[in-house]
Amino acid sequence: MLARYPRLPLSAAMVLALGCTSVPNTSETGGSSRSKVSPPPVTKVQPVIDRHHEVDVTDPYRWLESGQDKNVQEFIKQQNEYARTYLDALESRESLRQQLNEILGASSISYRSLHEVQGQLFALKQHPPKQHRFLVTLPDAGHPEKERVVIDPDALEPKGKVAIDWYRVSPNGRYVAASLSVDGSEAGDVSVFEVATGKRVFEVIPGVNAGTAGGDLGWAPDSGGFYYTRYPRGDERPAADKMFFTQLYFHKLGTPTTADRFELGKDFSRIAEFFVEIHPSGRVIAAVQKGDGGEFQHYLRSLDGTWKQLADYPDRIAQFFFGERDDLYFISQKDAPHGKVMAVSLKDPSPAKARVIIPEGKDSIVTDITSGEGFLVHKGRLYVSYQTGGPSEIRSFDLDGKSKPGPRTAPVTGVNNVAGLANGDVLFAQRSYLEPTAYYHYSIQKNSTTKTQLQEKSPVDLTGVTVIREMVKSKDGTMIPVNIILPPGVKPGTPVPFVLNGYGGFSISIEPQFLGSRSVLLKSGVGYAIANLRGGSEFGETWHAQGSLTKKQNVFDDFIAAGEFLVQAKYALPGKVAIIGGSNGGLLVGAAITQRPELFAAAVASVGYFDMIRIESEPNGQFNTTEYGTIADKQQFEALYAYSPYHRIKDGTAYPPILMQVGATDQRVAPWHSRKMVARLQAASSSGAPALLYTRFDAGHGMGSSVAQQIDQNLDAYSFMLRFLKASH
Repeated sequence: MLARYPRLPLSAAMVLALGCTSVPNTSETGGSSRSKVSPPPVTKVQPVIDRHHEVDVTDPYRWLESGQDKNVQEFIKQQNEYARTYLDALESRESLRQQLNEILGASSISYRSLHEVQGQLFALKQHPPKQHRFLVTLPDAGHPEKERVVIDPDALEPKGKVAIDWYRVSPNGRYVAASLSVDGSEAGDVSVFEVATGKRVFEVIPGVNAGTAGGDLGWAPDSGGFYYTRYPRGDERPAADKMFFTQLYFHKLGTPTTADRFELGKDFSRIAEFFVEIHPSGRVIAAVQKGDGGEFQHYLRSLDGTWKQLADYPDRIAQFFFGERDDLYFISQKDAPHGKVMAVSLKDPSPAKARVIIPEGKDSIVTDITSGEGFLVHKGRLYVSYQTGGPSEIRSFDLDGKSKPGPRTAPVTGVNNVAGLANGDVLFAQRSYLEPTAYYHYSIQKNSTTKTQLQEKSPVDLTGVTVIREMVKSKDGTMIPVNIILPPGVKPGTPVPFVLNGYGGFSISIEPQFLGSRSVLLKSGVGYAIANLRGGSEFGETWHAQGSLTKKQNVFDDFIAAGEFLVQAKYALPGKVAIIGGSNGGLLVGAAITQRPELFAAAVASVGYFDMIRIESEPNGQFNTTEYGTIADKQQFEALYAYSPYHRIKDGTAYPPILMQVGATDQRVAPWHSRKMVARLQAASSSGAPALLYTRFDAGHGMGSSVAQQIDQNLDAYSFMLRFLKASH
């Protein structure tokens, strides 16, 4: 999956660097603010022609896919030198670095994955300048300063190379199982740590997590072992299948991993992805996703150890949850794209015999099986998270679906991590564009919602910043929410330079997030906008379907319409809209600049897909075919080829300045996409504007990045965009 929440790779050629020691030239080209720069490194063209459905597809830079080839390594080296020469000479860098250090290097970073086990609160927390650290806090959530560290990756590897992909706490609260990976690769092995001492105990389980299909783990009720997913080992599969065919096993603590018990998945899909949930009785639910397309099969393990299939893909069931009355709840999207909650007895758990508990409404139920978000059964209550077009909120019901008083949430906020407490109360996280993440305590007895001390203190002053939510008409008439943030003191109708962001894919809703580092743009007098594009799930599964497979072009139309609106409505200055996006959002940026190059002043694309005809040549790209489509299908091939950014570049076109950022260990999106894209842009563009590629060798898709890495990545992106947004015509 491209953006998983807990959860997206010629023969011999000589690359010659020309003018790499030159600094950026501030002179203008053709009356625009796109500066002339020294010529980029020359990249050899070696065309490869593939034929798909009677169409010849030319790939001039196929040789750049071979990451270990010495000539490709030389290409990366010279592109890095070229990019650094340009970026390091930008005037605004030192001031921006100081601001980013103060913001991202603040001592209080929000808690994540907070939940209670045996009277202790467990959470992931990031402490600058280190990687993710695992912390235990007091159960009353009132004294976070007394937290103690259970797992510190920097203690395992002082060089800051190890990150925690995810963790699971044993039911007795004695152990923590954590997937640990190196250099942002997300290729994690599972280690078990003792909570009391923080020591690593028992054996390491290899190959549980990967940057392709991820991984999961669920503890047995007696804490003596766990169910876990793993990839093929040894000669179990051919080398080409080592990143596929995940299966479910059970491991007993203190025994060799070679003795682990196989559970499920022998004959499953090559691109199957597992998620597990364990009931205190010992029953197990396994959800099996077909790639990243949001279609699931569900299986139940009975107490006698037998597995029974509960639902298949056509049943359109997103998630199952164990209830409190020997029953199962599930979220169904069959004939209900916004989702409905149903329940069935564990004695006969056929979905056909289920009853509707909460019918489909006008708002969409959040479903996030990778993190378990969206639904909580707790002490006689159902807490259901709803999407309202980007913002989200929590609603409370009794076990039969009758509406009950529940947590109060502010408007235009995002909520998540709804966690039950032993006394029946709940904690939940809430954040907005202007307020950083804070945990709130909902008392069921008092029907009160209060802010706890588990909160991130704002490192920036956002006084005078204005947030406006507009509905913008896309090309086909669909209305798209656009969240517009104006710099301090700027009133609507006073145009300023703008940065526009978006994602639009994989049914991922873009909720309000604290501005944080993006506030440096506001301080520079630049506005910031986030578009809730189709392809997400802001308005249910229909909204997602309208932006996937053969309808992916809708996403790009939505984004372009948002850019046009900013200018037409006098929020943005004409010719002063920059765009930024990562992962699937990187594809979005690539499509936008190749379809409407004249509209944008600058672009930043990170870890993105650009060659849509070749994504299936890499492991994670095969998981993504359920979202993008496959070239094996004629209609899907035609849609992919029509918008593939790499193939839409035209010689002699004035493309805007672009910075592309990748991580060498990225297993979600192969770095060669960016290599090929930048080579093609450098050869084709007539604007004289820079097309830069910078590769970080100790980073992957972005998960697990240290604070220092985040500062460097943001510094490059913001200083680059500001160069073209703040320059005069």
